[in-house]
Amino acid sequence: MRAKRRLRWAVIPMGVASAIALAGCTPSELNGYLPGFQEDGSQATNHTAMVSGLWVNSWIVLLAVGVITWALMGFAAIAYRRRKGQSGLPVQMRYNMPIEIFYTVVPLILVLGFFAFTARDQAVLETQYDDPDVCITAIGKQWAWDFQYTESDCEEADDAVWTMGVQAQTDAQGNVTTDLPTLVLPVDKEVKIKLQSRDVIHSFWIIDFLYKKDMYIGRDNYWSFTPTREGEYAGKCAELCGQYHSMMLFNVNVVSDAEYQDYLESLRDAGQTGDINDAYDRLQNLPGTGASEGEN
Repeated sequence: MRAKRRLRWAVIPMGVASAIALAGCTPSELNGYLPGFQEDGSQATNHTAMVSGLWVNSWIVLLAVGVITWALMGFAAIAYRRRKGQSGLPVQMRYNMPIEIFYTVVPLILVLGFFAFTARDQAVLETQYDDPDVCITAIGKQWAWDFQYTESDCEEADDAVWTMGVQAQTDAQGNVTTDLPTLVLPVDKEVKIKLQSRDVIHSFWIIDFLYKKDMYIGRDNYWSFTPTREGEYAGKCAELCGQYHSMMLFNVNVVSDAEYQDYLESLRDAGQTGDINDAYDRLQNLPGTGASEGEN
């Protein structure tokens, strides 16, 4: 009884100390040092906390498994080491059913658990808005980005406005130079992004949003989310796509709805209206389109 009482009095201070230590963690530490969070705990999108929770909790479970495995390895190495005066092989253990069941069932439970939680969150991330506030077509090309802004329907491009990125260029000394294109998003509005490629496979990645999606030639991908914090973010291509892949960057500005409307109006004033594919499309010569090189 005394031993149990001593153990209880030892556990209570440890629990209190752990709670105090966790309470003192910053939002960045609580979210596994992932980007997308500020000191006030605000997140970049409505999905950022969910992605962070899946990542951090997975690492906690894996760390616990690792600690237990390392402890058992250390125990076995010490407890069953060869003693002085011993020779030959120690007594071999075979067909220990409890141990075999343990190391078969526990990993199976872990794999099924990881799959279940990942599938649950993936289903949320891949659910597309049927009637978003804003629809934007992001087009990847070697090695820049085009962005076309429409209303809630990505397929209607008659009233669209767009901005076109300039591919990586080299100066007289051979140094790579580029003017980074900018994607502008309205805060607290439902955004649906249609992802396309003009040439090879690219991957659309806004780092602080903690999600990336591939862009395939001849196949459209979609990503829906709601930006929840104004600010500037970095984006890049996350799929090796050629010589200047590392320069395929873009900026993201999340602004108020009024600033967003002003930005669209500035594109209209600049004459950047209509379907961007009418201005430039490297895919117009696909077989069966009836277009020849001379017609482009």
